[in-house]
Amino acid sequence: MAYNSATLNVMTAAARKAGRPLVRDFGELENLQISMKGPADFVTSADTRTERILIEELSKARPGYGFLGEEGGAVMGADKSHRFIIDPIDGTVNFMHGIPHFAISIGLEREGQLVAGVIYNPVTDDLYYAEKGHGAFHNNKRLRVAARKELGNCIIATGLPMMGREGHAKALKETAAVMATTAGIRRFGAASLDMVFVAEGRFDGFWELGLKAWDIAAGIVVVREAGGMVTDMEGGQEMFGQTSVLCANEYLQPQLLKLLKSV
Repeated sequence: MAYNSATLNVMTAAARKAGRPLVRDFGELENLQISMKGPADFVTSADTRTERILIEELSKARPGYGFLGEEGGAVMGADKSHRFIIDPIDGTVNFMHGIPHFAISIGLEREGQLVAGVIYNPVTDDLYYAEKGHGAFHNNKRLRVAARKELGNCIIATGLPMMGREGHAKALKETAAVMATTAGIRRFGAASLDMVFVAEGRFDGFWELGLKAWDIAAGIVVVREAGGMVTDMEGGQEMFGQTSVLCANEYLQPQLLKLLKSV
């Protein structure tokens, strides 16, 4: 049976409210006002509106909490022990190209520790959520990472640097090494959804460099609560500082870490 709490209800309600206009926008992409923030790094009117709705709704229910958002940056709250980490559209490029694989991502930190996460794809109405100590869920189904133990049988997801960003050569070398060792690689373009796919066993693992806190905060909670391991690319817990993440089950994560560090 799915787990619900006041915290998750607040986060889920905010994600659903912010997602409704995105569904309308997705059907009318030609009407969006698009600007360029940097090479291959798009900001749309939908991004900024979605973040505004999320902050408004979360602030109503949890006044004083701080925020860290992709568009608005860090905002300190009166309550220094809590902070929401939000990505209004994870997978913006997919969204802009009419690909229905993007999500609203909301993580919650308490005293510097991630304690809850909600990831919502408004087009498909897929809701992933977890709270520390209470398991992870997709809609009403309990999630559990896949049980495979050998990389040769596994599908691994990754993200590759976009135009204008460093690390292309390294990413290609890593990808080649994983391709040579596994059953296949997938690159879907939304880190939060890649992570929840690991949590429900669709993917056996996921790694990516150059990520931000808002890309992975919610996903970290969901994967951990589904029984998975999450580390940075050095095997530590500095995912935000290292701007990297690697997740899989307890058998595959050490194997992937060793393989990627050998590149």
